[in-house]
Amino acid sequence: MVRARSGVTVTRGRKRTRKLTKGFRASRHNLYRQSLVTLIRSRVYAFRDRRVRKREFRALWITRINAAARANGLSYSRLMNGLSRAQIEVDRKVLADIAVFDQEGFAALAAVAKEALEAA
Repeated sequence: MVRARSGVTVTRGRKRTRKLTKGFRASRHNLYRQSLVTLIRSRVYAFRDRRVRKREFRALWITRINAAARANGLSYSRLMNGLSRAQIEVDRKVLADIAVFDQEGFAALAAVAKEALEAA
Protein backbone atom coordinates (compact mmCIF):
# COMPACT_ATOMS: atom_id res chain seq x y z
CA MET A 1 0.00 0.00 0.00
CA VAL A 2 1.15 3.54 -0.69
CA ARG A 3 2.50 5.55 2.23
CA ALA A 4 0.21 8.39 3.31
CA ARG A 5 2.02 11.69 3.26
CA SER A 6 1.24 15.09 4.76
CA GLY A 7 -0.92 16.32 1.95
CA VAL A 8 -3.53 19.01 1.47
CA THR A 9 -5.70 18.05 4.45
CA VAL A 10 -2.90 18.24 7.03
CA THR A 11 -1.53 21.44 5.50
CA ARG A 12 -4.99 23.00 5.62
CA GLY A 13 -5.35 22.12 9.30
CA ARG A 14 -1.98 23.60 10.17
CA LYS A 15 -2.80 26.73 8.22
CA ARG A 16 -6.08 27.09 10.13
CA THR A 17 -4.24 26.74 13.46
CA ARG A 18 -1.67 29.35 12.48
CA LYS A 19 -4.44 31.70 11.42
CA LEU A 20 -6.11 31.32 14.82
CA THR A 21 -2.85 32.08 16.63
CA LYS A 22 -2.23 35.29 14.69
CA GLY A 23 -1.09 37.97 17.11
CA PHE A 24 0.58 35.57 19.54
CA ARG A 25 4.21 36.40 20.40
CA ALA A 26 7.34 34.90 18.88
CA SER A 27 7.23 31.27 17.77
CA ARG A 28 3.82 30.74 19.33
CA HIS A 29 2.16 31.97 16.16
CA ASN A 30 4.24 30.35 13.44
CA LEU A 31 5.62 27.02 14.73
CA TYR A 32 2.82 24.47 14.48
CA ARG A 33 3.43 22.36 17.58
CA GLN A 34 3.93 25.37 19.81
CA SER A 35 0.97 27.24 18.29
CA LEU A 36 -1.30 24.23 18.87
CA VAL A 37 -0.36 24.00 22.56
CA THR A 38 -0.81 27.75 22.97
CA LEU A 39 -4.17 27.69 21.20
CA ILE A 40 -5.48 24.93 23.46
CA ARG A 41 -4.28 26.80 26.54
CA SER A 42 -5.89 30.05 25.33
CA ARG A 43 -9.22 28.29 24.86
CA VAL A 44 -8.98 26.86 28.38
CA TYR A 45 -8.42 30.38 29.72
CA ALA A 46 -11.35 31.68 27.67
CA PHE A 47 -13.65 28.96 29.02
CA ARG A 48 -12.57 29.62 32.61
CA ASP A 49 -12.71 33.39 32.34
CA ARG A 50 -16.24 33.46 30.98
CA ARG A 51 -17.23 32.34 34.47
CA VAL A 52 -14.70 34.52 36.28
CA ARG A 53 -16.04 37.60 34.47
CA LYS A 54 -19.44 37.07 36.11
CA ARG A 55 -17.82 36.93 39.57
CA GLU A 56 -15.75 40.05 38.94
CA PHE A 57 -18.75 42.06 37.77
CA ARG A 58 -20.81 41.00 40.80
CA ALA A 59 -17.95 42.10 43.08
CA LEU A 60 -17.76 45.45 41.25
CA TRP A 61 -21.51 46.02 41.61
CA ILE A 62 -21.38 45.21 45.32
CA THR A 63 -18.48 47.64 45.81
CA ARG A 64 -20.38 50.44 44.06
CA ILE A 65 -23.58 49.75 45.99
CA ASN A 66 -21.66 49.68 49.29
CA ALA A 67 -19.99 53.03 48.56
CA ALA A 68 -23.32 54.66 47.73
CA ALA A 69 -25.03 53.03 50.72
CA ARG A 70 -22.37 54.32 53.12
CA ALA A 71 -22.83 57.82 51.64
CA ASN A 72 -26.48 57.47 52.67
CA GLY A 73 -25.72 56.21 56.19
CA LEU A 74 -26.14 52.46 55.65
CA SER A 75 -23.86 49.53 55.10
CA TYR A 76 -24.30 47.24 52.10
CA SER A 77 -25.77 44.39 54.12
CA ARG A 78 -28.23 46.65 55.98
CA LEU A 79 -29.31 48.24 52.69
CA MET A 80 -29.95 44.87 51.06
CA ASN A 81 -31.76 43.63 54.17
CA GLY A 82 -33.91 46.77 54.24
CA LEU A 83 -34.77 46.47 50.55
CA SER A 84 -35.77 42.83 50.94
CA ARG A 85 -37.94 43.67 54.00
CA ALA A 86 -39.56 46.47 51.99
CA GLN A 87 -40.16 43.86 49.25
CA ILE A 88 -38.22 45.82 46.66
CA GLU A 89 -36.61 43.42 44.23
CA VAL A 90 -33.83 45.17 42.35
CA ASP A 91 -30.85 43.16 41.16
CA ARG A 92 -27.33 44.29 41.96
CA LYS A 93 -26.50 45.30 38.39
CA VAL A 94 -29.41 47.75 38.20
CA LEU A 95 -28.85 48.95 41.76
CA ALA A 96 -25.19 49.71 40.98
CA ASP A 97 -26.26 51.59 37.85
CA ILE A 98 -28.70 53.66 39.91
CA ALA A 99 -25.98 54.30 42.50
CA VAL A 100 -23.59 55.65 39.87
CA PHE A 101 -25.91 57.58 37.55
CA ASP A 102 -28.89 58.56 39.73
CA GLN A 103 -27.82 59.49 43.26
CA GLU A 104 -31.22 60.98 44.15
CA GLY A 105 -33.01 57.79 43.14
CA PHE A 106 -30.56 55.71 45.17
CA ALA A 107 -31.05 58.01 48.16
CA ALA A 108 -34.81 57.38 47.89
CA LEU A 109 -34.23 53.62 47.85
CA ALA A 110 -31.91 53.95 50.85
CA ALA A 111 -34.58 55.92 52.72
CA VAL A 112 -37.14 53.18 52.01
CA ALA A 113 -34.67 50.58 53.24
CA LYS A 114 -34.05 52.57 56.45
CA GLU A 115 -37.78 52.80 57.12
CA ALA A 116 -38.22 49.07 56.58
CA LEU A 117 -35.36 48.34 59.01
CA GLU A 118 -36.78 50.65 61.68
CA ALA A 119 -40.27 49.17 61.30
CA ALA A 120 -38.98 45.65 61.87
